[in-house]
Amino acid sequence: MNKYRIRFNKSRGMEGRGTVDHVWRVFEGDKEYLFKNVRINVPCFSELDPSGADWNICCYGFLTIDKETSTATLGVKHGNKKLDRRSSKEQRCVAPSPQSA
Repeated sequence: MNKYRIRFNKSRGMEGRGTVDHVWRVFEGDKEYLFKNVRINVPCFSELDPSGADWNICCYGFLTIDKETSTATLGVKHGNKKLDRRSSKEQRCVAPSPQSA
């Protein structure tokens, strides 16, 4: 299980910083990813960035990348299987229906 830090991409649209739609920066250690969408399916907390200049949303879990939708899903694993095994199309439908809420 890794620690992930999620931050808004203030430099989106600039050269090398993704398109204007790549609004999320996800850090896994020193590695940075840019995404259009982020789903967090584990408990999270806020934390001051080590630089002291920005705040992050942080969590521990496993990263699943959907390149088709540019979505990072942070979740848990049970044994060798990830808890969220839905297809990319199903993962886009995250809002519960009013009847099930």
